[in-house]
Order: sequence, then structure tokens, then C-alpha cells
Amino acid sequence: MTKPPDPIALSADLIRCPSVTPADAGALGVLQTALARLGFACTRLPFSQAGTPDVDNLYARYGDGAPHFCFAGHMDVVPPGDLAGWVSDPFDPQMRDGMLFGRGAADMKGAIAAFVAAAARFISSQGGRTPGTISLLITGDEEGPAVNGTVRMLEWLRASHQKLDHCLVGEPTSAAMLGDMIKIGRRGSLNVTLTFLGIQGHVAYPHQADNPIPRLLETLRRLQDHVLDTGSEHFQASNLEITTIDVGNPATNVIPGQAAARLNIRFNDLHTSQSLIAWIRQECEYVTARHGGDYRMAVSVTGESFLTPPGAFSTLVSDAIASVTGASPALSTTGGTSDARFIKDHCPVVEFGLVGLTQHKANEHTPIADVHRLADIYAEILQRYFAGDAAHV
Repeated sequence: MTKPPDPIALSADLIRCPSVTPADAGALGVLQTALARLGFACTRLPFSQAGTPDVDNLYARYGDGAPHFCFAGHMDVVPPGDLAGWVSDPFDPQMRDGMLFGRGAADMKGAIAAFVAAAARFISSQGGRTPGTISLLITGDEEGPAVNGTVRMLEWLRASHQKLDHCLVGEPTSAAMLGDMIKIGRRGSLNVTLTFLGIQGHVAYPHQADNPIPRLLETLRRLQDHVLDTGSEHFQASNLEITTIDVGNPATNVIPGQAAARLNIRFNDLHTSQSLIAWIRQECEYVTARHGGDYRMAVSVTGESFLTPPGAFSTLVSDAIASVTGASPALSTTGGTSDARFIKDHCPVVEFGLVGLTQHKANEHTPIADVHRLADIYAEILQRYFAGDAAHV
């Protein structure tokens, strides 16, 4: 068998590729080469769609048949931002004070390298014959529109009659130290733009105009004052946040013809996007029925809430973490969205990876020891999963 790759060296090679969404910049090629050396069958999956960026993705598979364990993640990274805020080039990996620095070190090229190192170790321990299937589902579109990445890859898998039994997404879920948290679900996310329409006119002749701003503000007040819930068994409370109010009126003596606002709702399993849309529409109708005028509503749903209920799968992952770190992780549904929101429609999914304190920040970094220990944990998960535990998951 080929010697298992060093996860730090592979992390560094991946960081050197400036794969800012939707660019690949050679990162998938680096990964494909490493996986092909281990005997993985690799398939590049470029997808395009009108009005969205073209995205390249990679699916790699080792073995055949059930059970099928999938590692999923994203190779794309967010832009580095102001380079003056970085001590070193964000795409020139540096090792200082026991840390690996570079864009993607924590989110999530370090975890992808740990995937590879863990899979290599497990395959070697089995003499090259795995009792099932190990795969990697790696997208280049998680930090972007998430249209031509994981969603399209899952469609391709289904059309190819390849069924995932369980999946682990390598998002940086650890909060303060490696292994202190895994994610078993996420809240949903709903974006709404409300535009209230009026009639433009001179402020000195308000009877000849119709100011839409008071109607917008009353609607926003009603939405903001409403308590959506106080949380559920596995989720924190839902929250609605007004993110901008725009009138676009540069004049001091003109009543505007329209006023708009955007809001986002992060919602738990007590709601669906459709139930929340219906509620917002009801509030808009109430205000316009009382005060006249009209409104427009544009909606974008980036994900529904979902939960992989605590059970055998989360226990297997938790026990593997505890065996390496000595501590059991909390089961959480906090944080933003991830591609797990798509995978949950295909198989049970949990998320576990490095500490995320520096993700998306300048000088992103991760402890070198954590990348090695993450590979240890992933390898332990594979050992437990394929040692007969999968039959009970």
C-alpha cells in the first residue's frame, strides 16, 4: 500500500491553491492526485447553470457495496479581504508557533486533508479491501450560491444509483477545542425583501402623494415584536433580524414612491419556510388593508431546518472523538447553514471538524496538532463504523 499522506503537507498544498468561490485554482487536482494514489476512483463533476457561476467538483470512491460512508466538504474558500490584515500571504501556507496559517486552514482544507489521511490509514489496516464503500464528496460551491455543487452532485449520485448510508461533513464545528462539539442539525434560513409602494410627491403637498415609509415601518415593527418561539428540544429560539432599510431618496423635499427593507429569519424545527412566508404576508396584508397602498415581497430560502436525531450514528461519532480526546462532545444545532442541509435528504448526516474561531477571518489558522488528531478521530470513526457498528447505526 502507498504510504498514508501527511495531512499537514496536503493541507499546505491545498492552501497554496487560491480557490476562492467559484475558482478551483488547481485544488481539486491536488486532492484527486492524492486520492488516486490510494486507489480511489475519481470523477470530476463540473456543473453549470444559466445565471450562476460554473463550478467544478470531485467525487472519489473506494470499495463497493454497503455500507457506504461518505466524507463531504468544500474546497472553495472566502476571499482573504484586506491583505494588510494578514501577517503573511493568505495563499502561502506558513507554520508558526505550532499553527498552520492560510486561507482555508480551518474552513476546511485541513479537514479535507484529514479525510484523506484517515481513509488511507483505514484502507491500509484492511489490507486494501474495505468492507463496504468510503467516498469523498468535495464541492467548489459551498461558500457561494450552492447551486452547482453538492446539490448537483447528489442528483448525479442518485441518477448513478449510488446510495450513501451515512455522511460526515467536515465543517469546523469545534467551538473552543477540538472535539468539543458536533452538529446534528441546523436552523433554516429565510431571506425576504419587502417593498412598499406609494406615490412620489412634494413634502409640502402630502395630500397629492402617498408615503410608503410609515406602512413599511409599521410592518417591520409588527414582525420584530412577534416572538416566533422560545426554542425547541434540540434548537435555540428562532430569530428575525432586519438587515437593511432602503428608500434611495437623496432629496429633502420629496416623498418617495417606494421604501424597501430586507430581513433574515433563522428558524428552528417549529417552523417551515412556507409557514413563515405566510405569516409575513399576513402582516403585510393587515397593514395595507388598514392604511392602503400595495407591497411586493421577494423570498429566497437557503435551507430548511433539519435534525439528525441523537442516536446510534451521533453516538458512534461522539465515542470516537472521546476515545482520542478524552472528552465527549456536545450535540449542537447552532451556527449558520452548511451543505449538510442538502445531504440530509439522502442519508443521516452529522458535521464535525476543526475549531472554527478563525474561519473567514484574516490570519486564519489551525493548530498543527489538531489536524493530526482530527485525522486520528476520522480514522477511529471509520474503524468503528466498518467493524460492525454500521449495522446498528
